[in-house]
Amino acid sequence: MISVGVDVSKEKSTVCIMKPYGEIISKPFELSHTEKDLSELVSMLLRLDGEVRVIMEATGVYHLPILMYLKEHGFFVSVVNPYEMKKYRSQGLRRVKTDKKDAITICKYGLDYWYRLKNYEANGAIYEELKLLGRQYRNYMKMHIESVQNLTHLLDCVMPGIKLLLGGWNESSGKNKLADFANEYWHFDNITKKSERQFSASYIKWAKKNGYHQNQDKAAKIYLLAKSGIPTISSGNSTTKMLVQEAVKVLKEVDNTLKKILTQMQFLAKSLPEYPVVRAMGDVGGVLAAKLIAEIGDVIRFHHGKSLIAYAGIDSPPHQSGQFTAQNRRISKHG
Repeated sequence: MISVGVDVSKEKSTVCIMKPYGEIISKPFELSHTEKDLSELVSMLLRLDGEVRVIMEATGVYHLPILMYLKEHGFFVSVVNPYEMKKYRSQGLRRVKTDKKDAITICKYGLDYWYRLKNYEANGAIYEELKLLGRQYRNYMKMHIESVQNLTHLLDCVMPGIKLLLGGWNESSGKNKLADFANEYWHFDNITKKSERQFSASYIKWAKKNGYHQNQDKAAKIYLLAKSGIPTISSGNSTTKMLVQEAVKVLKEVDNTLKKILTQMQFLAKSLPEYPVVRAMGDVGGVLAAKLIAEIGDVIRFHHGKSLIAYAGIDSPPHQSGQFTAQNRRISKHG
């Protein structure tokens, strides 16, 4: 039994090698995530006499270079949940936090839980691609929310109340009626300078061109709102049109990227065997099905339903002591 503890940080790691009963084969040393250093580590591990298991914490993307390199060379590598390692590290009275100490602690964890360690199994290429797309989707969604807030603030100044009459972003189609409308009219003055009949005809033409429902009643409501509304920024201001249209442009660019990501996620998800099962679940459409598969990954790695619930961090573990058995337990929020 030879435990190799790896404390991972950005672009470098601290490694310690230990046998049972605290026998240190190699004191903690640093190595960078380069071909040269990782090759030297592999050579060192191959010279060891005994079963070698490498243990490291999951650290976002930082641990992937050393993980993939060791897996390519056939090593047993166990990636431990950081929360579990934190609970193990917190044993004892004295709290010491250094990279070298952490590497030793990870070594000891590997020896203590030797027969419970699980060898990391890389997901299929499709699952990895879906996972990457899912993360990028969340990043762009943050940008989408910020862009919507910025545009809404401007519209509250030039067309107060217009948001209540026009729908927002449609995730499936990628269209945004409010943004398209603001790009065309951008101020109530552009509506009120026309007669109601002229604006209605203009609105119907605009709706047809952009693929929206051609609603005469909606045109009448918008015109009435424009007549009674009080903009706080003048349309005569040379920057008003530029600010509104640039805000629309930014929002539409982000929405186009989101649409492309979702389209690719759906295309990949449909090629997986579990897609029809996920799709058949209540209220799960094509978009949500792709998101669920991207987040969960290969469902085969979960042995039963409780494993999936625990992975999501919403399990309510049983609690029993003596004559007492808890009936209602709060979720653990761990995972």
